[in-house]
Amino acid sequence: MEKIIDPVSVDLLKAELTPDKKLRDSNKGGNEIYVINHHNSPNLMREIARLREISFRDGGGGTGMEMDIDEFDTMEKPYEQIMVWDPDAEAIIGGYRYILGPDVTFRENGQPNITSADLFHYSDTFIKDYLPHVIELGRSFVTPEYQSSKAGAKALFAMDNLWDGISAVIMLHPNIMYMLGKMTMYPSFNRAGRDLILHFLWKHFGDKEELVRPYNPVMPVSNGELMDLILCDKDFRDDYKNLKEAIHRLGTNIPPLINSYMNTSPSMKMFGTTVYDEFGSTEETGILVCFNEMYPEKRARHVDSFLKNKMQEIRGRFPNLAEDFEQKLSERWNQRRDNAFSRFLHRRGRQKRKEEQ
Repeated sequence: MEKIIDPVSVDLLKAELTPDKKLRDSNKGGNEIYVINHHNSPNLMREIARLREISFRDGGGGTGMEMDIDEFDTMEKPYEQIMVWDPDAEAIIGGYRYILGPDVTFRENGQPNITSADLFHYSDTFIKDYLPHVIELGRSFVTPEYQSSKAGAKALFAMDNLWDGISAVIMLHPNIMYMLGKMTMYPSFNRAGRDLILHFLWKHFGDKEELVRPYNPVMPVSNGELMDLILCDKDFRDDYKNLKEAIHRLGTNIPPLINSYMNTSPSMKMFGTTVYDEFGSTEETGILVCFNEMYPEKRARHVDSFLKNKMQEIRGRFPNLAEDFEQKLSERWNQRRDNAFSRFLHRRGRQKRKEEQ
């Protein structure tokens, strides 16, 4: 393990927090959310890379380098970084990096040049039908200081703030309908608990179309019949309670990010699990979540606050707009996204019928 770099000067960080990079204010916690990249904010990128390495080492992973930065952060058209900033402490709380499907280039083997392509093989169907409508997310982190309850509301809503950022990016791109990502379990996590979680995911979210598959899949080693006796309900909610109780009896909890994704959408697809040797041998589970099919309360929590935030910004510039402006613009924004999703489903249905003929 290399020694992690020293913190970047706060003055250098603040100098790069320009208004054009601000995405929105957080829904809770009084924080600010920005989108930056290596080219337009090298100091912020360096601090993000430092904090990522600290956070991942703290959890049992990490690159072992002086900071967590790679070619996807620094390439000609790099991944963008969603960053949550605490204006009171003048510190970065957490972040996510992403790339939009239309910006993805391809490798010589025809696979997309995205971070997960070293671990997962993407089918022709996925590349043709889904990739243009995907935001690939990765390197999610919350700094250790904001994982403690001692940090108060700032810590309580840290992950929630990141969802605010993701939702805002998606709302600004109506043709982006799916979140492609990985859920991480560290090597130190209870083995029996890991098997139960994987068994649960395959049972309720298994990718029956085989859109994506890991190159080197990790399979549960626990007895399948025994796990079926524990996870015995067909209904997701009832079986989720079974899973939580079983994991709790093992003396641990479902990892927060996995727990969050499980409760995001009933149509989530799980692509399997593999080991990420270059990142501390973490176990990565590929997933695909449809933004339009998220649970209404989850989507409303982040989308409604984004729209309200955007309306206030517009009315601040144009105070004489009609009284019903907010309602009409909100309806138009949501209708545009619903129309795009309907067109996608129509094209996808037509393609599937052709394949079945």
